Amino acid sequence: MLEDPYKKWVIENLEKPGMSQTGLAKVLGVHPSAVNKIVSGKRGLKSHEVALAATYFGEAAPSSELTPYNGALSVIPIIGTVEAGAFREVDDFDQSEPRTLTLPRDDRFPNARQIGFDVSGDSMNDLKPRPILAGDCAVCVAYEDVAGQVVLRDGMVVVVERTRDSGHFREWSVKQIEIYADRTEFHPRSTNPKHKPIVVHRNFEADDGVKVEVIALVRRIVNEMPGF
Repeated sequence: MLEDPYKKWVIENLEKPGMSQTGLAKVLGVHPSAVNKIVSGKRGLKSHEVALAATYFGEAAPSSELTPYNGALSVIPIIGTVEAGAFREVDDFDQSEPRTLTLPRDDRFPNARQIGFDVSGDSMNDLKPRPILAGDCAVCVAYEDVAGQVVLRDGMVVVVERTRDSGHFREWSVKQIEIYADRTEFHPRSTNPKHKPIVVHRNFEADDGVKVEVIALVRRIVNEMPGF
């Protein structure tokens, strides 16, 4: 999961007298398990929840790292690989420095974290009007940073996280959204018939019980020519 810049603030305040995960959950309008995920680092505090948490704690939130970037370029970390069907073990202790790209900032979402994913596989090789191919890099904004201003809708291309075995294994993949009255479907766009959509009902549980979450909006695709 993406690191929550307010995690330490939440933990420290929950240790104060009169504060509890149940009380914070009630203020945020979420199940107490969601607060437990914030504390354990499995879920970020969403942008619209920061003010609610500050009211509950009775103090202003600390300055976030999510400040507008006034320069022409942003340094974007490549945090992992998107590949449909590839569940990888989550290494909570990986402290290695990620590769980075330096690209123009995203003026549409200047306060959101920009993150990149290496693309592997052929699950989006038939996306229109531009396919996403193995070797590309998907440059995204973290969805939890813009969830309060962006509603998921048909046609959006997103990075979906599926987790299993209590979060020990996860799959990151690029999908295109199709929204129906009772469900949301995340579709591959591929010439390879082995790739199937992820079907999620309103409780955001996949049909097979695997946890599903949109973690990023794909904003651009970049590639570098080999041999340099």
